[in-house]
Amino acid sequence: ALSAAEVAKLLGISSRHVWKLASSGRLPKPIRLGRSVRWSADELRSWIDAGCPTREQWDALREEAR
Repeated sequence: ALSAAEVAKLLGISSRHVWKLASSGRLPKPIRLGRSVRWSADELRSWIDAGCPTREQWDALREEAR
């Protein structure tokens, strides 16, 4: 699982921008581990391959795949 800083590095953006994207529903839903917030590396790579859809679109795509 990736931290916001690791997601930022992967996407080539700032950590602050990661939080803005997450709060606006532009990133896949994070995983909460206690007080920590993490993103699945595999899910992020799949999300990028899908063209970085909104969270709503991403959730719909994942439902279709099931």
